[in-house]
Amino acid sequence: MTKNEHRPTSRVLDILELLAFSSGGYTLTEIASAIDAPKSSIFPVIHTLLQRKFITIDKQTSKYTIGINTFAVGSSYLENLNVLNFITEEMQLIVDNCLETCQLGVLDKDKVLYIAKVDSPEPIRLISSVGKQLPAYCTALGKALLCDYSKEALKELYPNGLIRHTSSTITDFDALYQQLSAVRETNIAMEFGEITEHIECVAVPIRKDNKVVLSISVSIPSFRATQEKVELIKKLLIPSKNKIENLLSKHDIDMSSFTLID
Repeated sequence: MTKNEHRPTSRVLDILELLAFSSGGYTLTEIASAIDAPKSSIFPVIHTLLQRKFITIDKQTSKYTIGINTFAVGSSYLENLNVLNFITEEMQLIVDNCLETCQLGVLDKDKVLYIAKVDSPEPIRLISSVGKQLPAYCTALGKALLCDYSKEALKELYPNGLIRHTSSTITDFDALYQQLSAVRETNIAMEFGEITEHIECVAVPIRKDNKVVLSISVSIPSFRATQEKVELIKKLLIPSKNKIENLLSKHDIDMSSFTLID
């Protein structure tokens, strides 16, 4: 345990880690010895974990082993990881068909947090990075994530107004809200050089339980953004949106547990 760790919490985790990698389990005395803690101090922890079914006990041997609720927590993590892997596979299919960079984002307060991307194979392409954050109002990903916001909610989210980043950035709340209304109707968000000059972007909102939780976008250098290319991207994004939403609806996914994939 480091000096910055909370001792009672550390002991809970020490016990779970010890039992998770045990084939036959440990008695209370063995647990206390293994984690270097007095039996008297860990007994209430053991009792609580037992009551909450994070560990279980063999009454014949008095040995504790990992419980069903610990398994459930771990399984939830694996399920979420599998879902994110599925999404990145969909993103790869999109890139394979349009040869442009595909990105996945979530809303983090007033910004888009980029949590996954698949790069374009083209030598001239958008340079971006997982973990990057940009203002939501001037990106296609962000407009997809904000599409259900009312005009009043937008003004609360951006109390200092919509700051200009390029000559194309929308700085008027009425104009932004009009665009978001169109996204609600078409499921397509567009951005034309509002955050990075000479880069255009198309995005779709991803919903779970009728709430926008993710968005996927494709970014295109303006010189390659022909009408045919943009229409192709729209036709690729909508089916992927539907497949991802169907997957999310079938699983109890904790969206807050999504991690960054580069």
